[in-house]
This record gives sequence, structure tokens and C-alpha cells, in this order.
Amino acid sequence: MTAGNNDPSRSKSTAFGEGTRETTENASTKERDLEASDSPIEDTEASPHDPDLVSWETPQDPANPKNWTTKDKMIVTVIMSTFTFISPVSSSMIAPALTKLGEDLGMEKEIEIEMAFSLFILGYAFGPLFFGPLSEVFGRSRVLQFSNLFYLVWNLSCGFAQSRAEFFVFRFLAGVGGSAPLAIGAGLISDCWSPEERGKAVGIYTLGPVLGPVVGPVAAGFIAERTTWRWVFWSTSIAAGIVQVAGLIWMRETYAPILLSWKRARLFKETGNEKLHTGTDSTKRLSRIIGDALVRPSRMLATQPIVQFVALYIAYLFGVSYLITVTFPVVWTDVYGESLGMSGLNFISLAVGSIFGVVVSIKVVDRIYRRLKEKNGGVGLPEFRIPSMFVGSILVPIGLFWYGWSVQGPAHWIMPNIGIAIFVAGTLVCFQGMQGYMIDSYSRFAASGLAAAVVLRSLAGFAFPLFAPYLYKCLDYGWGTSVLAFISIAIGIPAPFIFYLFGARLRAMSKYAAG
Repeated sequence: MTAGNNDPSRSKSTAFGEGTRETTENASTKERDLEASDSPIEDTEASPHDPDLVSWETPQDPANPKNWTTKDKMIVTVIMSTFTFISPVSSSMIAPALTKLGEDLGMEKEIEIEMAFSLFILGYAFGPLFFGPLSEVFGRSRVLQFSNLFYLVWNLSCGFAQSRAEFFVFRFLAGVGGSAPLAIGAGLISDCWSPEERGKAVGIYTLGPVLGPVVGPVAAGFIAERTTWRWVFWSTSIAAGIVQVAGLIWMRETYAPILLSWKRARLFKETGNEKLHTGTDSTKRLSRIIGDALVRPSRMLATQPIVQFVALYIAYLFGVSYLITVTFPVVWTDVYGESLGMSGLNFISLAVGSIFGVVVSIKVVDRIYRRLKEKNGGVGLPEFRIPSMFVGSILVPIGLFWYGWSVQGPAHWIMPNIGIAIFVAGTLVCFQGMQGYMIDSYSRFAASGLAAAVVLRSLAGFAFPLFAPYLYKCLDYGWGTSVLAFISIAIGIPAPFIFYLFGARLRAMSKYAAG
């Protein structure tokens, strides 16, 4: 009789598929050994058998980001959220001014005007393939600062574009730079916060990219109406510069392997001991390390069912969100006859839904996680992030049905705003649940895992707005939005059940999963 058979926590964990771990333990161990060459520096305690291993002094070492004070953790999380806020502002802020922009730059076809909006999101599909993995080689802070500067330069250039070709190139490159915070944020949260605290952190982090597409069009409507569309880009560039300065002052490095490598360099200068190491292969060339890191997101997307399921659902929600964003001003100007400036105010309903979704997630997700962990004998599982998704997945189609048929009526202007608020709240709850699940599932490789998901969702964000005009021309707002709602039911309702029932088995067979 083994000790594991008498362990109550193990018997409870088996309900979530943990029992499959033992049957695949040898294979998983072998895969993880192979993965060691693909892994960054280990974040472990100092080994008593290796005096030359550089690691944390104790489990409570204050230099370890997980042992920082709540204030210090919150500062870097809020700064990260501001970075993730400013880029999505640029992605959607141009929406109310697309018509004027198209006229000035000679965009004669409707699809060209839609591309002026979507090319930024296409950049989101390429940037994470580099920035997420590179943050696991050079650290979160350095990559974040560089990418934001890259975004700032090209976003500013959009305001000076004199032709549609110039604008398309500048817009795409700005999107590439602006994608980094979305790829790095999950890794930063994994660096700092324990599983019991991550729900709150994910809520704060997610608020930035969700509020960005809301605040942007509200401001842009009045900017474009009173000045020129060029000021849409100049104003966001000024804001990005302010965020850049704040990051230089308050942003600290959080990635443990990088911090340990700095510690090793400091100790080498002090002692001259060339044998000091951090638990990784010191003979491995930097080009090989970077190459392995860059390949990892694609490999995870191709081989990890968890990443595939999460990426598919996030991609659909992201695509629908941007489809709604790009058609939202048209609804209020054409259907409800509002001015360009006043139409932007309706984006406040998206903000209301976002804030409601964040507040619910912050208050509920961590509480549910702790309660399920206690019932599971003190063993926490990523699947304990899933319950909130059951609610979010139901709210999404309800909001879409409400919005589409309210516009079709048309009903009083408050009705479609309520529908959009419900949709956004459900979307945000699902986003936070899935991001938290990915962070817990892949821990060290969270940045690469989320980068893989960001690629797919960005492609959806690019493509969905392109077919939006044709969707509503053929089916109008009622049935057109209903089609989106039916698809969200087909994808979204089964997704939480799949994660909850089979997630542990899938993680047990993965060489990337944290456990």
C-alpha cells in the first residue's frame, strides 16, 4: 500500500483528472527533462549539494518577486495595466474618424477604410511571437519599455501620413509594438502573485485592454469633430510618452530567472568564482536560447489542447468585440441620427460593462478559488478558475441578442447600450477566467502560452471588422448579431465544461504545464 492511496487530497484531486498523472509520470518526466534545454533559469531554493548554485537565500527571500509587499506587487501590476491600456486606445480611437481619414488619404473602397482600422490589430498577431518569448530571455521590463517606444514612434508617424500606403505601413508597425504588453502581462502576474491572489491581479491587468477600446472612441469623436483625425494619433502618442516615463520610474523587473542572473553577475564580481551558475546550461549560446524561445509559442499552439481551446474562444470573443467597435459609430449616426461627437458617448456603456465584469471577477474569482482549494485538501488547481466562466459564457449571447434586436427595432437608445454592457461584462469575465487558467496552467511559460493565444485572437480582431459591413447588409442588425450569438453559444457554453472536466488530464500529458 502506497502513501498516495491514503492521501485525502489526492483522492479528491482525482475527480479533476489528477489520477492520470501517475500513469503518465514517466513520460511527462522525460519530456520535462528534454524541455530543460528549452527552459530559462530555474526559480528554486539554493541546493545544499551545490554551493555554486545561485538562487534565493530562503523561501521568504524579499528579493523574490513573489515575496514582495502587496504594495510593490500592485505598483508593477498597475503600471503594466497602463501599458496595456494605451495601445488598445490607439486600436479603436480612430473608429469615429474613419470616414474623414479615408477621404483625406484617398481611400475609395470600403474595405480600405476597414483596413485602416484593422491593420493595427493584425500587428497584434505578429508582435507576441517575438515579445512574449523575448521577455523570458531578457526580462519583462526591458522588452516592455522597448516595445512601447517602438509603438510610440510609429503611432506618431500615423498622424503625419500623406498617403494610404504610408498610413497602412505605419499603422501595422504601431500594432506590432503595441502588442507587447498583451503578450507580457500574463507572465508578469505569474512572476509576482500567488495563485490565491491572481484573480485580483488579472482583474486589474485586464481592465486596461478592455477600457482602452472604450475610452478611445469617446475622446476621438470630439477630437475628430473639432480638429482633425491626425490629432487622434498625436494625442495617443503624448499619452504613450507619459506612460513610458512612468514605466522608467516605477517599473521593476519581475522575472525570477533574470533577477537570479543579475545576482550571479554581482556575486561573480565580488568573489571571482567562475563556477557560479543559476541552474541552466551556461554553455548554451544566446542565439540558441532566443531561437528556442521564439519557437515556443508556435509549438504550444500546435501541440497544447488547452492553448488551442483558450485561443479559439478568446479569438472569437475578441473578433466580435472589434466587429461591434468598428460598427458602433455607424449605428448611432445612421440608425439613431446622432452627431459624431455624441455617438462616441455611447461607448460609455462598454465601460460600464467592463467595470462591472472586473468588479465581479475581483470579488468572486479568488474567493471561489480559495474555497475549492480548501475542499480539495489544500491543493489548488487551475480548474478552480473556471466557475466564473460558466456565468460569463451565458452573458455573452444574451448581450448580443439584446443589442442586435434593439438596434433592429430600433428601440430606445438605452436598450442597445444595455445589451452591449451585458455582452462586455460577460466577455471580460471569460477573458479573466481564461487568462487566469492559462497563467496557473503554464506558470513559467505563461507569456509564451498567452502569446500563442494573442496571435489567434489578433487575426480574428483583424478579420472580423472587414466582413462586418457585409454581414449587416445581408442580415441587418437583428439576425446579423444573432448569428454571432449562436456561434458564441456553440463555442462558449461547452468551453468551461471541457476545461473543468478534462483540463487536469491535458496538463498531465504536457511538457510545458506547471503541474
